[in-house]
Amino acid sequence: MSKKKDITPALEQQYTYRVIWSDEDKEFVGLCAEFPSLSWLDDNQEKAFKGIVSLVEEIIADMRKENEKIPEPLSLHKYSGKFVVRTTPKLHKQLVIKSAEAGVSLNRLINSMLGEGGFQHENQDQM
Repeated sequence: MSKKKDITPALEQQYTYRVIWSDEDKEFVGLCAEFPSLSWLDDNQEKAFKGIVSLVEEIIADMRKENEKIPEPLSLHKYSGKFVVRTTPKLHKQLVIKSAEAGVSLNRLINSMLGEGGFQHENQDQM
């Protein structure tokens, strides 16, 4: 039986990256959720990704030199599955009525609505 190696990637590889197309710029934009002020433009999707990862790596190096606090990757956060949402009394009442009519709890109704809105991940086991 082989032992599983404990491989921890470099910090910049643990961040949450996205590459999107910008119709305005006519280029791909590399983004990092933990560093929302950073972006990298390129006409090649893969290069936009590599560019933002490299930029984050440089920023982290600078932050270390300056003894600045480095953001924790979202992937390392522990999520409880609970959050509080403030709304208007009118909307709260409408949701309670809708949940009663559906015969479900308010919590189940809201979860269902969020899922239908495309907020639920396709494969929750990976989250």
